[in-house]
Amino acid sequence: MKMRKRKRRPKQKQTRKKKQKIIQLDTGELEGILQRAEADSLDEEDCVKIKAVFESYAYLTGLVEDKRTTIARLRKLLFGSSSEKTRDVIEPKQDDVDASADTSAATPQETGNPTPSGDQEKEQDASKRKGHGRNGADAYQGAEKVRVPHESLQSGDSCPECKEGIVYDQARPGVLVRMVGQAPIQATVYELEKLRCNLCGKVFAARAPEGVGAEKYDATSASMIALLKYGSGLPFNRLEGLQGNLGIPLPASTQWDIVRDSAKMIRPVYDELIRQAAQGEVLHNDDTTIKILEFMGKRAKQAALADVAANAEANLEAANSSERRGMFTSGIVSTSKGRRIVLFFTGRRHAGENLTKVLAQRAKDLGPPIQMCDALSRNVPKELKTILANCLAHGRRSFVDVADRFPDECGYVLKALAEVYRNDATARSKKLSAEERLQYHQAESGPIMEELQVWLTRQFEDRLVEPNSALGEAISYLLKYWEKLTLFLRQPGAPLDNNVCERALKKAILHRKNSLFYKTLNGAHVGDLFMSLIHTCQFCGANPLDYLTELQRHAEEMSQAREAWMPWNYRETLRPADTSRDAAR
Repeated sequence: MKMRKRKRRPKQKQTRKKKQKIIQLDTGELEGILQRAEADSLDEEDCVKIKAVFESYAYLTGLVEDKRTTIARLRKLLFGSSSEKTRDVIEPKQDDVDASADTSAATPQETGNPTPSGDQEKEQDASKRKGHGRNGADAYQGAEKVRVPHESLQSGDSCPECKEGIVYDQARPGVLVRMVGQAPIQATVYELEKLRCNLCGKVFAARAPEGVGAEKYDATSASMIALLKYGSGLPFNRLEGLQGNLGIPLPASTQWDIVRDSAKMIRPVYDELIRQAAQGEVLHNDDTTIKILEFMGKRAKQAALADVAANAEANLEAANSSERRGMFTSGIVSTSKGRRIVLFFTGRRHAGENLTKVLAQRAKDLGPPIQMCDALSRNVPKELKTILANCLAHGRRSFVDVADRFPDECGYVLKALAEVYRNDATARSKKLSAEERLQYHQAESGPIMEELQVWLTRQFEDRLVEPNSALGEAISYLLKYWEKLTLFLRQPGAPLDNNVCERALKKAILHRKNSLFYKTLNGAHVGDLFMSLIHTCQFCGANPLDYLTELQRHAEEMSQAREAWMPWNYRETLRPADTSRDAAR
């Protein structure tokens, strides 16, 4: 028995070594294998395939060994581009390629287009070049403006050159843009001189300069921290490290205290933003996952008990936490009269439940709004009625995913939908009203969608497509939700897709990728408040740093007249105060 055990042990070790062995082949060895395969009974096509496999293996091995190769480059090489554009998904047919080649090879006289002049060529080149990275002085709206007078001349002086004319101000001055780097949160140390009497011992200290407040952290500090954290996804710990390296320490715990106290001050304007969003004409909603440590592991039971004792809002969250395990950040984009409001809600509720909470503040005399979302049932409010539209981009994406296996069928669908989106872009460029846009879509996009519906139905009726296949499932999705996907052909103002909400949710996803989680539900609510205000400012073209700062500086006035302190009108509210301040100076 002992001898048998000794004989078996070396065999087990040998098998383990064989599993862990890595075979390395150079180009010469690969060519030798190919030659031996050619000498056997393999045909020429098989040899070509084997050679391609070996060449691909050698190429990929070289890429992996190259330190400059990224995962994104390998993924694009192996799986192709992630673009969903029709021209990237569907390969052009030879007839289309030949037609485009003939058109490009033809002279301007043959095509009937005159040859552009030099100025026209420059204008065409300028219109094509986008994102060149250069900005003019007018683009720096938030920069400090410094008026620099001429060192020796004033308007009305005689010309020093000709001695006869008179110089005057030009409408547009010369500009210089100079940029400096600095810490996100700056600090100034005021050293107040102290003098002490050598006889009576009384100390006389210098007064602080005028304008220096009593608070250590100015309102701009809270605004910048909130903008970096909830607008750009910079975690508190990362900002703490940056500030420490620049010699201006700012602990993460202090940052949280600052934004928490600031959120309490500006909460009324957030509530008003929700109320105004409820009056919107079109509401987009969707959600994404999030992590809240308070609802996870051992913290969950303790958090539920604490929430029950807190308030009614927390009671509902605690009740939901006992029934559900999912955690979500819901995004709601409300559109009304060309203005967009972005709202974020984090917790156990789904997007449909959060939309119900918002629409509860909708005016009674207003009809049901248009709701745009994907076909998930949890996105639809259960208690309130809306005019439901589904996202056409979701249905289109199903064909993009299987376009490599069914290029002809998917190409037909994608090109048809491309025409519809092109019509919608034309309507936007012409700035058509909701009614005019509806009529335009009915005339231009209606026949396209009718023909597409007939084609989709025929695929099943004529048994051209297997219903259980990937293409069959994509077709079934369009046919099942056809009425909701084509609401833009019957309802004025109905959008085509939910892309605006998905883009807004990327802000929450950016925060999730960097900060990973919220510690408590209260922290999530603070994040929702700042994200909603910051990204609504971006939609309205307002400066979020200035907006948050002014809300804190005028917190008492804001609480009395919330409607006058929205991102799109707060500057008009501040203008009388600025005018009186300038008059006093």
